[in-house]
Amino acid sequence: MPPETIEFVNTVFVPVGLMLIMFSMGLTLALKDFGLVLGNGRAVGAGLFGQLLVMPLLALAIGIVFRLPPELALGVFILGITPAGTTSNALTFVGKGNVALAVVLTALSSLITVFSIPILLSWALPHFLGDGGGTVPELSIPTTILQLLRITILPMAVGMLVHRLAPGFASRMAHWLRPTSFIVLIGVIVFAVVVSLDMVLANLIQAGPPLWVLNVLAMGTGLLLARLIGVGGRDSMTLAIEVGVHNVTLATFLTLTVLNSLPLAVTQNIYGVVMLVNAMILIRWFRARTAA
Repeated sequence: MPPETIEFVNTVFVPVGLMLIMFSMGLTLALKDFGLVLGNGRAVGAGLFGQLLVMPLLALAIGIVFRLPPELALGVFILGITPAGTTSNALTFVGKGNVALAVVLTALSSLITVFSIPILLSWALPHFLGDGGGTVPELSIPTTILQLLRITILPMAVGMLVHRLAPGFASRMAHWLRPTSFIVLIGVIVFAVVVSLDMVLANLIQAGPPLWVLNVLAMGTGLLLARLIGVGGRDSMTLAIEVGVHNVTLATFLTLTVLNSLPLAVTQNIYGVVMLVNAMILIRWFRARTAA
């Protein structure tokens, strides 16, 4: 594939696609929606706990237990520190879960991780790659925060403003943009697989099982947290999806655009497929329980 095409995808397609995803989420949000934090504080708190604390620790543990090579272990950790994405909201909608809870969790985790991701990455890069594990990419915390603000929070805020000023137009636009997250996600995965097919095939057996275990544990954590706080089935499924389905497009942006490392994107490609398959299995399981 020509270098110009690779550069276009890394610097234009992935960032613009991510901005469209966040804009479309903002179109469905109003400031009053964040009142859900007060009205359903236990579920929101449990979801954020699972997303922002448990998931990074699980990602670290997976790398250690499976003895992954430094670049694969770092790729898994990058997945663990990303927030939920609009894909999780769409899956919650398909599964007839609590969409309002899913959207608020995604929005809040996206806000928080703008600041947590650069800090955690600045620790992770030398930790995983500093001892002979590979070349350590340079990372500026302020620059990375500004990049994340520009491609995630700013588009979401613009979408919320459109929702505020023209709710009818925002609703119609959100309907047309709703498939965006899936299109961008599939496009990013397909591109990365085509460009790095040899690396994906070479690491599929080694990275596939750990990533499957990570996703199952993450969704299991959501279900466990739901049981501990005593919420119903719809909220339980929502928490499982929100903790397990992460913003793979953002993770790919971090690896391809911020860190400019194609090998690190291998784990995102595999996890993007794994999380979708497992989420659909989870949804079918919940539907079967509901029918019974």
